[in-house]
Amino acid sequence: MEIIQVTFIQPNGDVLSYDARPGDTLMEVAVDNGVDGILAQCGGGCSCCTCHCWVDAEWADKLPSAQPEEADLLSYALGWRATSRLACQIRLKAEHDGLTVRVPGVEP
Repeated sequence: MEIIQVTFIQPNGDVLSYDARPGDTLMEVAVDNGVDGILAQCGGGCSCCTCHCWVDAEWADKLPSAQPEEADLLSYALGWRATSRLACQIRLKAEHDGLTVRVPGVEP
């Protein structure tokens, strides 16, 4: 089976890369690997913002657009940006190999 590598950049600059499989969600990869800042409290049901991440600009146009339900939830996300996404809504495909996202930090 094909392996996809995804990278999470932490607020402190730590770079964490993990292997994933096509069909996994970005949230599943984060939770399975204990990525700090990706809590996934709803378990991938697209009913919270606890898997909020910022997709690196070079990848933003390579992912399907956020569906209305996701876009509505993102309006509540702390640190919202134009490249904000919910990791539970990003289902990985082979062409996503190398995907890089940033985990938002909590601002004081």
